[in-house]
Order: sequence, then structure tokens, then C-alpha cells
Amino acid sequence: MKILTFWTLLSLIFCINTKAASDLTPDYLRCEYLENPFIDEKKPRLSWILKSEVRNQYQTAYRILVASKVELLEPGKADLWDSKKTIGDITSQVVYQGKPLKSRQKCYWKVQSWDKKGQAGKWSDWATWEMGLLEEDDWKSQWIGKDFSANTQPIPYKNKELFLPPSPILRKKIALANKVAKARLYVTSLGLYEYKINGKKVGVDFLAPGWTDYNKRLYYNVYDVTQQLGQGEHVLQATLSPGWYSGYIGYALLIGNPVVRAFYENTPALKAQLEVTFTNGETAIFTTNEQWKAATGGLIESDILHGETFDARKVPEGWSQANFNDEHWDDASIINAGKRNLQLYPAQPVQVTDVIEPIEIHKRENGDYIFDMGQNFAGLVKLKVKGKAGDKVVLKFGEMLHPDGRLMDENLRMARATDTYILKGDPEGEEWTPAFTYHGFQYVQVSGFPDKPTKGNITGLVLGSNTPRVGHFETDHPMVNQLYQNIVWTQRANFVDIPTDCPQRDERMGWTGDAQTYAGTAAINMDVSAFFTKWIQDLHDAQWEYGAYPDYAPAPPVRSTDTYAPGWMEAGIINPYEQFKAYGDTRIIETGWENMEKFMAFHYKKSKGAYFYPEGSFADLNPKGGYGDWLSIGKKTPPDMLATMYYGHVASLMAEMADAIGKPERAMHFQNLAKKIKTAFAAHYLNEENLRLKTDATAYGDGAGYVDGQMGFSGNTQTAYANAIFLDFLDDNQKHIAGNHLAQLIHENDGKLATGFLGAKQLLPALSATGHSDLAYQLLLNEEYPSWGFEIKNGATTIWERWDSYVKDNPEKMASLNNGMNSFSHYAFGSVFEWMFHNMAGIKADEVAYKTFTIAPEIPKEEINYVAASHQSIHGNISSSWKKVGEKLFMKVSIPVNTQATLFIPAKSELDITMDKKRLDQHENLQRGHFFEGKQVLKLGSGTYQFESIIK
Repeated sequence: MKILTFWTLLSLIFCINTKAASDLTPDYLRCEYLENPFIDEKKPRLSWILKSEVRNQYQTAYRILVASKVELLEPGKADLWDSKKTIGDITSQVVYQGKPLKSRQKCYWKVQSWDKKGQAGKWSDWATWEMGLLEEDDWKSQWIGKDFSANTQPIPYKNKELFLPPSPILRKKIALANKVAKARLYVTSLGLYEYKINGKKVGVDFLAPGWTDYNKRLYYNVYDVTQQLGQGEHVLQATLSPGWYSGYIGYALLIGNPVVRAFYENTPALKAQLEVTFTNGETAIFTTNEQWKAATGGLIESDILHGETFDARKVPEGWSQANFNDEHWDDASIINAGKRNLQLYPAQPVQVTDVIEPIEIHKRENGDYIFDMGQNFAGLVKLKVKGKAGDKVVLKFGEMLHPDGRLMDENLRMARATDTYILKGDPEGEEWTPAFTYHGFQYVQVSGFPDKPTKGNITGLVLGSNTPRVGHFETDHPMVNQLYQNIVWTQRANFVDIPTDCPQRDERMGWTGDAQTYAGTAAINMDVSAFFTKWIQDLHDAQWEYGAYPDYAPAPPVRSTDTYAPGWMEAGIINPYEQFKAYGDTRIIETGWENMEKFMAFHYKKSKGAYFYPEGSFADLNPKGGYGDWLSIGKKTPPDMLATMYYGHVASLMAEMADAIGKPERAMHFQNLAKKIKTAFAAHYLNEENLRLKTDATAYGDGAGYVDGQMGFSGNTQTAYANAIFLDFLDDNQKHIAGNHLAQLIHENDGKLATGFLGAKQLLPALSATGHSDLAYQLLLNEEYPSWGFEIKNGATTIWERWDSYVKDNPEKMASLNNGMNSFSHYAFGSVFEWMFHNMAGIKADEVAYKTFTIAPEIPKEEINYVAASHQSIHGNISSSWKKVGEKLFMKVSIPVNTQATLFIPAKSELDITMDKKRLDQHENLQRGHFFEGKQVLKLGSGTYQFESIIK
């Protein structure tokens, strides 16, 4: 037998004592909502989720280590920050409190948590973040570009002219004398850029660096290019495109705006610097300057709305090679762009997020081919083709086909949405993907293809901000499943750097009404924390000097009358609140607080201190009253009534946010303001006798100047009651009666909805809140016009802007529709998913960020017998599923570590319920509430639980 020495025993004892006593393990470490990011936030916020197989598990303390080197990431060695053991259950929005961070600094970090028994868990794997260029002096590069527009001839298009100058290509040869240890590219542009090294694109991003108010801030990107560089000569290359900076924006061309393009400046420009650290410790910086060369290449037309034309014959042969002779090229021009507020792009970039293959090819009589991609989406196509030099392949994009098989392009309005590739005649074949445009489409019309194409000649590339998918929803009802898929696909198509209204026509702007009504659904489907961090800043940047938030953001003057609108401008309050609600983000509130206070002051001044808006208060807008309940059916809900409700609603949100950031006096102020608004609303818009909502319709005259004003105005509308209930403008008794009024209106409308953009989200929740869930399910499942099911019945794979956008196999009806103002990918009506998630699956947050939440599914009597949903919250994965089988109900729920849920289980009695095959009273320490109105209440900690109950 081997005898153990004293030191061996001591070593064993030490190992035993230092072994993690708990299985509680931090995972999914993120900094500023991103994994291993480049950032320029000097006090970044850290977050993690916790994993454990132990039920009812939670964190009682944590410790964070941050170090400049991974080998220093140990207790006692961490040189940037050691939080020490910190008591608390917080796992997100933890602010770094270590040494001041410097430009270019790479930080390594990890975290350890203590469980409910005070036992330490394992350290997490390490993660990183790296600082960008924090000081203005860090930028050594100059703005460069070249204006090649002088000889550009206007292109006739739909009785207008398009001005599409060729894109400049830029080039610089460098030499690296030693082996490379580290290399970073810091790059931005006024317009869009594509940067290459030795002919290989840097990164996989598209439409970089995104769209901002370029006069207030401009984002830059950082790329680790260490692997693309070695000792020797290299060629730095860039192509520029007008993008949003100097290209066409929105519907300016359609309406004949005095400015139709170049809303910011006329010439795109590049600013970049490549910083290299060699293995011997020396460094070198290669900047954009007058030593770069400029020319034109294959990209002879480029525009986000209008598409690209690429002539492969005009690409300078070998220009990516070091021995290329560029002496005949022009010197790059130094662009006087002034000082710019350069910040690091704060969100996930636009990238290819999926690949789609065509499902069918149809040949047209004129020899064209139409590829059916099987799904409406936003993005590009990769073209594969073989032919002669000079052959021209034209790709036109559309969302629908006419009944006779023609590509529908009327709804594109002035967006040409056409890509053209001119072959160079490579006998091996050629591939091409546009670089600076995107389209919304399901169908691709191909003209001029050298031979009969096959499905392999066209590949769909789905483009969008690469926000992580965090939601899932399914049922046993095919139409509802398709509806959910349509909602997700529409979000993917419109979250392209900003939340656009549509991806296909001459618009694609960040409309505030759409964004505020959809924000809750967006956060359930995708992790939009970083995405909305970016756009909310755009929104604040676009705020009018007098305090109102604009119709869209960013907000170039596409139309002089596009100012603000009630129910739309409140996005400046609602979207930060939704960010706070979904992620517990108080910094977004603090950053924008001054802007939000300014907006509330505007509301007070606009309402003349009366705490409500009487009829005609917004008649000075164009259109009068703003956009109101856009695309509602029947009599219009008074825009001033809606304005009053939104005024009170955002006052309540301001009170809650003020409390969250430690402003109790402002919280009290806004609480009192909300009460006064609700009182004034009831006095003016609520009939005391029958508790119906009313309005003085004569104040609107014949409705001229108002959106759909010819339909007349009434306070007794579905949208009015849905908002009054949903926005908590009524007491309990009034709310109950309003719910009955709402149900009556639906029955009088043959069991159909009549709501528009400002009513569709609120409609079903208002019904459920007032005891009419059966009617809410009826509206959801309806397949007659107007309904979500009607769209699906007529072939929709995304959410439509208009309830009657398309009627399959009905040429006569199609001819009567407003095809010129029609989008087949418009997410606003997809906000119904909030009700599907909250009520069908039953998952509702009680505290912000789902720290505590409720699971209380509403089980319909028929048609749907199974629902399953999940959401990856900032605390971890939440799931809820239920299934009816005969008289039994089976439920399964999952609750993340460090959270708690209140569960409502439908049953005939509390004795008819089992948990994990055992009766409830056989479970020790189970927190049971009352059995009330056919539901048993339980308080549950983390873990997965299965229940069975008898419900009939």
C-alpha cells in the first residue's frame, strides 16, 4: 500500500475544499447585450443566465473578475476589476466598476454565483469585450472618396428620372515587414461601404455602417482581421455606395418633393484605419488619406430602393493584387466632412440570416422566367450564370403575382427594385450578389438569361439585423401556426438596421406608429435589446425642437408635412418603456430622460393644460388629426380621443420609469398627471348614463383632410373601447361595461374586427380582460375578410399592411384594390401575437425582465387543443405548453433559475390535479394559493414541472 505524505493529504484537502459545492453555473455571458463584442461604452453592463438541475434555485451572491489577460483571470490576479463576493440576485445590467478603460483595450471576464444555500457554484467560461476608439485623437485617418457623377446621364423611369452615378472603388497597397500578432480595422463611411483585403471581403455585414442622422452621430465598425494579414504586401480596397446618405429615400420621388436624393450630402466618403501589432511588439497604422487611388469599376448603378447594375466587364482585372498598376487611376479626393460624432455600432449588424431555394420556375410567353421562392422575405439573390460577354440578366422583384401570372410591381411605386448583371463571359461561369441594396419579394422575374435557367441559378439570401431568435410558438391549428410564422418573417424582413414599415416599396422608413405598437411582440420573438438601443437613439436624435417625436426616425425631410401624429409620436416614450420592461434596462431611460421630459412638456402645451384633447385639436396637422387608427374599417375613431388616451398612457409609463431611475418627485408628478388626464377624458368622452364612448362628430365636418374622414367619426368604435380598456382609462365597473359594448360592436359587425394600426394590438387583450376570451379566439380564427386568417387563406406568408391587400384567383376584385398603396410585409397587425403569447400560452411578466411572471393560459372550448410557447428572457428560458385530451388537461412549464412564477391550473377541483404524477397535497414545501373560479394557484421556483388535471 502506498503511504500518503503530509503534503499529499494537504493537497487533497485543498482540492476538496475548493471544489464547487453547487451546480449553479453562469452561462451566456454578454456585454452590452452582445457576445464578445467591440464596444465604446466606458462603463459597460454585464449579464449572464444561470443553469442548475436543482428546483427552486436562485442566486444569493456573485463575483465578477475582469482582467487584461486571460491568464490573470483568477482571484487575486484580476487587474481590472474584482467585484468580490457581492450579495444579491442580480444577473443582468451589472455595471462594470473597475479601472478606467482605454481605447483598444481587450477585457476578459468571468463570473461565479452562490446558490440559495450560500454554496459557491463553478466559475463560468471566460468571455471578452474590446474597447473601440474612445477619443477623437485616436482617429488618424481622413475622409476620402471621389465624385464620378459629372458624366452620369439621368435614367427615365415611370415618367421621372433616376440619377444613379457609378460607385467609386478605392485602393491602397501596403507592406508588412514582420509577422502579425494582432490587427484591427476601424471603418466607417458616409453612405455604405464594402471593405476588402486582397480581394476578400472583411466581415459578413451588409449595409454598413447603418442609417443615422449623419449630422448628429455616425457609427463605425471594428473587425478583427488578424487572420487576413501576413508578412508581405497587401492591397486594401473599398467600394462606396450612396446608401441613405446620398441616395434615394422614401417616397420623395413619388410625391415630387423638392429633394428626392442626397438628403444629407452628395458624395459618399470612407474613413478607415488598419492598426497592426507585430509579433516583435512594434505597431503600424494604415489610414485613408490622399495616397489612396480611386476609379470606377463594375458597379455602375447602386441604390437601396432602385437596385444595382453591375457590369463585370468593367472590373479592373487584378486590382486586388499587389502588382496591379494603378498609376492611371485618380488620386482619392480628401472629403471635407467636418467633425463627426463617431460611435461604435451598438447593435447586431445586417447580415445574411438564412438561405432560401426556389420552389418553382414559371416560363412567361415573352421568354422571361419567374422564380417562386415560396416565402416573402427581405434580401437579395445570388445569381449563377454562364454566357457570353455582354449578356445582360435583369432581375425584377415582387411580392405577388397577378391572377394571369404577371409579376405585381404596382405596389413598389417608384422603387425600381431591379438588379442587372452584365456578364464578362467567363467560360467557367459567373456568380454575383449585389452589395448595397435589398428587396422585399417572393418572386424574381428573370429576363435575358442566356439559357433555360434551373432552380440552382437563383438562391435567396435573407437579409436583416441579426437579432437572436428567442421565441417559439406552436399549436395544433395550421392557420394559427402559419400566422405565427408570418409574424416572424415580417419582423425579420423589416428589422433591417431600423424598424422599417415595409421592405419593398419606395418607403422603408422607421415609422413610429408601427414601431410603438409592435415593440412588445418584437421583444418576444427576437432579442431586440441592442437593436432598439440603436433605434431609440435615432428617435431621440430626430425629435423636433418643440418636443414632439416625428412620424419616422431617422427623419430626413422626405415630405415637409411629415411632422408628428398622436398615437405615433408616443413611440419616444413607449419604446424606451418596452426596452425597460423586457430587459430591465434603466440606462435607456436615463439616457433619454431629458428628451422624454421635453416631449411630455410638448403634450402639456399642446393640450393647453386642459388634460385632454377636444375634437379638432390636431386639425393643424397634415393629414388632419395625424394618421389615427390607420387602415381601420368603418367609422373612424376620433384622433383627438386617441390622443388623449395616449397622453394619459405615456404619463403612466413616465411615472413608472421615473420611479425605476430614482426620481420619486417626477414619478408622483406623472402619476397625478395620468389621473387628471383620465378624469378629463371621462368628463368629455364618456357618456355617464350608458357608459358609452362619445364624440362631437360635427366638429369634424365632412371629414375632409382627415384620413378616411369621409367614413365619418364615432366614439362608439371597437378601437375606442379596446384602447380605453387596454390603456386602463376606466374603473373596474366601467371596464366591464365597455367590454360588453365592445363585444356588441363585434357581433353587430358579423363577428368581425374593424380595427386599424392603433386598435388591432389592443382588441383581443381588451376582450380577454373583460371576460370575452371566446370572442377573442373567434376573431383570431376567423378566415373571412377582414382577418388574419383571410390573408393566410389568400396565400400570405407575411403580414399585410391592408386587410384586403390581395384576393386569390379573383381578377375582378384585384382590379378594385389599391395596389399602389399596398405592402405585403408590414408588421403592425402582427402585434396580435402579444395576445397569443400572453393569453393563449399564458405567459405574462409581473416584474420587468420576467424576474417574476405569471403563467395563466386561456383554454378555448373548441378548435384548439394544444399550445406550446417559449421565450428566452434575459434570465433564461421560459416555456408553457398545454394539451387537452378528452376531459384531461396536460400542462408543462419551465421556469428559469433565479426567477419565480405564479401558475394558474384549470381544473374541476384542487383534488383533480397532479404534479409530476403526485397529488398536490403530497408535495412538501409547495406554495399553494386558493382554488378560485376553476383554477388552482401555485407559486413555483425554477425547474420544469408537469401537471395533469380534469377540466370537464
